[in-house]
Amino acid sequence: MENYNPLTALLLFFAIVVVLFVLFRPVHGWFWVLKKNFKNNEKIIIEDILKQLYHFENSGNKVDMKTLVQMINYNHHRVVEVIKKMTVSDLIFFEKDILKLSEKGREYALRIVRVHRLWERYLADKTGFSKSEWHDRAEAMEHQLSYDETNILAAHLGHPKFDPHGDPIPTQTGRMAEIKGEELPLLSVNTIGRITHIEDEPDVIYKQILAENIHIGSILKVIENNATRISFESEGEIFKLAPIVAANLTVAPLEKVLEVEDNLVRLSSLKENETAKIIGISKESRGEARRRLLDLGFVKGADIKIDLLNPLSEPNAYLIKGTSIALRKDQAAKILIKKY
Repeated sequence: MENYNPLTALLLFFAIVVVLFVLFRPVHGWFWVLKKNFKNNEKIIIEDILKQLYHFENSGNKVDMKTLVQMINYNHHRVVEVIKKMTVSDLIFFEKDILKLSEKGREYALRIVRVHRLWERYLADKTGFSKSEWHDRAEAMEHQLSYDETNILAAHLGHPKFDPHGDPIPTQTGRMAEIKGEELPLLSVNTIGRITHIEDEPDVIYKQILAENIHIGSILKVIENNATRISFESEGEIFKLAPIVAANLTVAPLEKVLEVEDNLVRLSSLKENETAKIIGISKESRGEARRRLLDLGFVKGADIKIDLLNPLSEPNAYLIKGTSIALRKDQAAKILIKKY
């Protein structure tokens, strides 16, 4: 014990922590990177490359080999080798230094996109997973479902035309419905429209939209539009977004002039001693969650008021049809009311 040095022990401890962090940190740690490269076969890399190229081409952007290799989260040397094989297989081709999909490659890419969007729709309609989880879970499933399994899933869901973000779902033949509307920053002040699409990439911007609690299908009115901020009113609330974030929202202007109804707000804004009438449930509430709300009596025309406020802010209890029902704030935000 005479040679024990607390400072040396502390430095050794921090060194071990740093090594463990480098090895095992989520996603980017060496252990996970090596494990991913070991487990993921060539088919998955091919499909990830095809999907990336599809999204680039669909948005009118171009990508060269160096950029694509850096974007794909696998060993760079392995990605280069796979790209070479894909050109031989006539899935992709080079136009000068730009990578492009062949007709065969585009058909393959559409099959992957179809699985991804159908699975997101399944997660939204049939499960209780948070929408922040849909994309990552669909990323895993898009490589696993066969052609026949995908068709069975589509039939089970009723052959939906759009995923829960508003992206069109390709049919078996690759046809897709058109997204109606324009990017929010392109709309002038006083424009009234409905949110038809919320882009879920890049992830950092999508998370900002989730944090704002903005709902697809909501009607909005643009009240400010300049180089630094886009502001709009929707469901009794004012939202302020940077243009780069607002560009992830597609809004279809309403053909008929529509007055935003006074006092039409979210149930989450109802205060003690206020009474309201339910106008409807947002499209953001889907599947089992929507059916549960309807079964509990949250139907159009029903009267509602606060029965008990939670001192910790949520959940609050609402009195509807003689029954007290507890709802979290995010649940109440999906119910539209008009105050008396």
